[in-house]
Amino acid sequence: MIISGTGHRPDQLGGYGIETQMRVLKLATDYLTDAKPELVNSGMAQGWDMALAQASINLDIPFDAYIPFAGQEDVWPLATRLYYRELLKRARQVIIVSDGGFSNRAMTLRNQALVNNCDKLVALWSGTAGGTGNCIVYATAICRPYINLWSKYVSGN
Repeated sequence: MIISGTGHRPDQLGGYGIETQMRVLKLATDYLTDAKPELVNSGMAQGWDMALAQASINLDIPFDAYIPFAGQEDVWPLATRLYYRELLKRARQVIIVSDGGFSNRAMTLRNQALVNNCDKLVALWSGTAGGTGNCIVYATAICRPYINLWSKYVSGN
């Protein structure tokens, strides 16, 4: 089974602090431990995506990094950029989906690639509009199954 992830950034998950990072990582680790995928695909954004990548490393599950465009991390704080680059070094492969810089199209193409290349999508989605919601809409449109862990995240279970 190949699992791809989509989810919110830290600002929608409780903040950029270590407590939120650890909570998101625990959820990702618990899910992957139960699901036992042979491969994980991560969109490598801050928040849920990077937690899935780290959980994959911790559990010795190969992961592929789907990057919307080269340099997506350039505007992030230095410590986050360094962590991101370390995660990329551990990826089975790094796939840069679009040429050029940031655009909504690059983000959409990355999300579509994640959905197209998995058996199941795992989301950490509050139900709000935006990139994660668009990814869920696309998965639904192509009949790709998904699970949303939001209620588990907010309940702390």
